[in-house]
Amino acid sequence: MTTPRVFIVRHGETEWSLSGQHTGSTDIPLTENGEKRIRATGKALVGHNRLIVPAQLAHIYVSPRKRAQHTLELLNLQLDEPYPWQLHSSNTKKEDQQQQTASGAEGNGGDGDGDDGGSRSCSARVEVTEDIREWDYGEYEGITSAEIRDRREKAGLGRDWDIWADGCPGGESPEDVTARVDRLIADIRSRFHAPCIGKPRSGATGSETQQGDVLIVAHGHILRAFAMRWVKQGLRGGPLFLMEAGGVGTLSYEHKNIDEPAILLGGAFIVHDQ
Repeated sequence: MTTPRVFIVRHGETEWSLSGQHTGSTDIPLTENGEKRIRATGKALVGHNRLIVPAQLAHIYVSPRKRAQHTLELLNLQLDEPYPWQLHSSNTKKEDQQQQTASGAEGNGGDGDGDDGGSRSCSARVEVTEDIREWDYGEYEGITSAEIRDRREKAGLGRDWDIWADGCPGGESPEDVTARVDRLIADIRSRFHAPCIGKPRSGATGSETQQGDVLIVAHGHILRAFAMRWVKQGLRGGPLFLMEAGGVGTLSYEHKNIDEPAILLGGAFIVHDQ
């Protein structure tokens, strides 16, 4: 029986994620090491008999920020269509597919598990959405938490600032963020999860799985907020979990019930019948 999942992927390392500077609307590139780590994540976790099975993906949401979009590219999915940000070029699809096929063959060659480039074929549509852009930090864009507390102390506001309770002046409040991630969660459940949850797999042996998984590539604060709202928790208490740059998390449901959303700790690889 099908229990769909949401995979949340934080973009790879940037200079500001290393320094702890709040990076919302500022669009800075991944570091060289960040790119290498995302490629390694794609090789390890994406493919046939892996955690993220491309053929099972029903939809992909990605932030408008280039660092998130480049992260998605580096995961090396073999998409049927070019990425939305590449549609300006008539030759993009052909060139991109050639590049993906070459990198996929290189990345999976000789691993002995039968996971060649074809196992990364994915018919999911990529949607760029503002609903999963990073928290708008307003006046706190580009500065660290320590610098924020120093500023607040000088302004007579005290040092006990917490984004989950206080939000950001000139930016978003916890209520603002809640509204947009709730909108995205409702979209996922109505369009992709409700139609398949608890339904039999399409193949008699279970070797063919019904599409229903969703992939989201975005940012640290917004993905933690998304996970909290997924399990119906308010933001003001703050999460008790972290998400590293380039990290992958999994959300799903208990008892194959769409009314019992859960954070899936330690999701297993999918192994298909041969």
